[in-house]
Amino acid sequence: MFFKYLKAVGTGPKGNRNLSLAESQDMMKQIISGQVHPENIASFLLGWRLKPETIDEFKGALLALDEFVKQYDVPNSLELGYAFDGKLKTPYLFPLIAKELEKSELNLCIFGDLLQPAKNGLTTQKFCEVSDLGPNIFYFDRKEYLPELHELTDLRMRLGLRSGLNTLEKLPNMTNSKFAITGVHHKPYVDKYNAVYADRYERFALIQGAEGSPELFKKGKLWVSEDGKTEEFLVDPSYYGSSTEEDLAKVNAAIFLFICKKANSINEAYDLLS
Repeated sequence: MFFKYLKAVGTGPKGNRNLSLAESQDMMKQIISGQVHPENIASFLLGWRLKPETIDEFKGALLALDEFVKQYDVPNSLELGYAFDGKLKTPYLFPLIAKELEKSELNLCIFGDLLQPAKNGLTTQKFCEVSDLGPNIFYFDRKEYLPELHELTDLRMRLGLRSGLNTLEKLPNMTNSKFAITGVHHKPYVDKYNAVYADRYERFALIQGAEGSPELFKKGKLWVSEDGKTEEFLVDPSYYGSSTEEDLAKVNAAIFLFICKKANSINEAYDLLS
């Protein structure tokens, strides 16, 4: 019964409760398999956001999504977690980054779908439709790899608000990549994202990227997690003399090489690119 999950997030501060990992897995499985009325899904997503979501709830929901997502094999790859509500203020750098990485044979995996709430920006889907993607860029459309979640787009757009799905959809872990990176706005999110995602990859990175993307445009922090430990780095593109998009792409490419263990430091990776 889905009603118990609605009750858990919609009763109010005194009556709300957190779902267990197993309950959250069941909750998401019911939603994604079409067993729940749209009105109840919207009500749950709103209540879940306000409660708010816990680490176990996120992890349980991801386990449910894992049961539906189609798997692909992209060797020597890095998954990039872009927000599905798109970009408004900054361009996508990944085509330029990919050019810098061609000699290293590192493949970049990008995921996208129709616009999701709530930013109304340019999505990776729209960008990839009109862009010349290099040989080491692999774009995956959710209509193909997770159609069940794609089908919730209209409902989410009518709701018009961010929900737990905005966090869950960024990295589907579907290309057998050992490495992944996504963006965070503020440091408090670092622990949450690490707790949710780090154990799904050999090495997992978070960066203070523009608009929550995995692309760095100005001085910011990078967090790299491996074997339960997280190391923090400060990266300043101006240190490398960056002034153009091509310069910024080279700095980001060096960050990606470092994350994927192709260099012992960002500086070493930058020198390799030079």
